[in-house]
Amino acid sequence: MSKIKKGDNVVVIAGRDKGKRGDVSRIVDANHVIVNGVNTVKRHTKPNPMKNQPGGIVTKEMPIDVSNVAIYNPVTRKPDRIGTRVLEDGRKVRFYKGNGEQIL
Repeated sequence: MSKIKKGDNVVVIAGRDKGKRGDVSRIVDANHVIVNGVNTVKRHTKPNPMKNQPGGIVTKEMPIDVSNVAIYNPVTRKPDRIGTRVLEDGRKVRFYKGNGEQIL
């Protein structure tokens, strides 16, 4: 079970955008995620009439390493670590290590 999933609210804990919060919009691979509003770059693109794409400067989000983000705990209002536990009925759930509450 992956610790960070699509839709999780995360905080950047290292790098240029340290302290920024955003939702995970996409999991790129096992070690990289794309977070809304974080790690944005400007890309200069040429126009492509075949794809009906205009040229210019496009702002886009680039992947960020999973080790540089931590899930946001709304109860403590801080970044937190994630653990997994198996319930009595056999389901695997994630929980915050800071206060032990289950992640919904």
